[in-house]
Amino acid sequence: MTGRFDLDRTPDGYRVVADREIQAPASDVWRVLVEPDHWPTWGPSVTAVEFADERIRAGSSGRVRTVGGLWLPFEIATCEDYRWTWRIGPVPATGHRVTPLGPDRCRVAFEIPLLAAPYVLVTALALRRIARLVE
Repeated sequence: MTGRFDLDRTPDGYRVVADREIQAPASDVWRVLVEPDHWPTWGPSVTAVEFADERIRAGSSGRVRTVGGLWLPFEIATCEDYRWTWRIGPVPATGHRVTPLGPDRCRVAFEIPLLAAPYVLVTALALRRIARLVE
């Protein structure tokens, strides 16, 4: 299935939301999103991650290496109820969420800050990669 883009009100205010229905259990998709070892596999802008734990949690931090080779610090702001948000340095970055739609179906979404709206193109590729990983 293809993705869609919309302007939605999120817990962090209005964001551009890119989402896609995936034929996989929500728990499988969530695991791919919260285990940093998976991020370079689906995240087009992430080439490596330094993180001490297996899974993220609110308050945890690490570093991501971008496509340009720059290492940037991150901190997980929230992580609960199939939704997590983070900050890259001092800047609020994308939110990530999974909505169960049935036992083997869910919707995965990225919440993009309005000032970073062009990043929606990167998230479209990420949604396709996540679908390939779990379907």
